[in-house]
Amino acid sequence: QLRYKPALTQKPPLKGVRTTSTFVLDQPRCVFEGYGNAVIWLVVALDKDKAEFNSSARPGTDATAFQGFPDPVRAYMTLNATLGSYPCPKPEGDITVLRVGSETSCARDVTRPTCNGPLSHPGPYRVKFLALNGSVPVAETGWSEPITLREAKSPNSISTTGSGHSAGMIAITAILSILFAILLAGLVAMLVFWGSDSFSGSSTFSKPESVSVRRYNTHHVYDQPAARL
Repeated sequence: QLRYKPALTQKPPLKGVRTTSTFVLDQPRCVFEGYGNAVIWLVVALDKDKAEFNSSARPGTDATAFQGFPDPVRAYMTLNATLGSYPCPKPEGDITVLRVGSETSCARDVTRPTCNGPLSHPGPYRVKFLALNGSVPVAETGWSEPITLREAKSPNSISTTGSGHSAGMIAITAILSILFAILLAGLVAMLVFWGSDSFSGSSTFSKPESVSVRRYNTHHVYDQPAARL
């Protein structure tokens, strides 16, 4: 048994190293040198069932099929690769991680027992690498530390008080917002009414009262002849 143990990727820092159905491991670079003809497999088991895995198990059979995991299959084998897939030292720019659980298309396809399907249980899981020469195990790593996936939260479990606002406060705020909108609409309507009334008053002219003009006839006054003495 090799001293190497698989581990979650830490460098470089990646988002989503653990999700609700997958996790990301470092590739076993420079681990299986000297086993050039071997095929390297990843063995995945629940932590409580790891002791039941037999290294002589053969991949691609019902006993190690992903579709039967975790019951009745206690450990499945996936992500087979040759040593050439894990060159040592690592070439610059190479992707050096493995995402366990990334294949959704074959999860229920019994004709693909080595499917790297999504994990349906939060775990914890243990994984190890196993090198087979034909069907003969020639080298294997130790088991990883327990790996627990993230769990999706139920909508009912999400607290509304975490941000400092209770459900009652949210309801009161909503009611006040509606009342304010109604009040604002009423104010706008009143302003429109007053504006139209003012405009109507300024454009109406009252009929001026009729003025009667009295006509006078002018009497010509003639000078009377002087009284005769």
